[in-house]
Amino acid sequence: MAQFMDLRAFILRARVLKFYRQALRMTRRAPEHARDELRQTVRVEIEKNRHCDDKQKIKFLISEGLQRLKGLDEMLDMTGNS
Repeated sequence: MAQFMDLRAFILRARVLKFYRQALRMTRRAPEHARDELRQTVRVEIEKNRHCDDKQKIKFLISEGLQRLKGLDEMLDMTGNS
């Protein structure tokens, strides 16, 4: 059973890293003057929860982060940054 939980943790970690890469890619679409600050915000949010080992909370944070990315994506679309 312990190995199964390790696999779940591995998969969850992969989801977090995928989200992080996706968020960083999204910052490339932001206006040049805002990119560094946006990247820093993404990093701070990820680092703030770096040591969280509550799988439910991690899933919630990923879901919340994806919603925030969706909002950013829509905002960038409206401002013509595609």
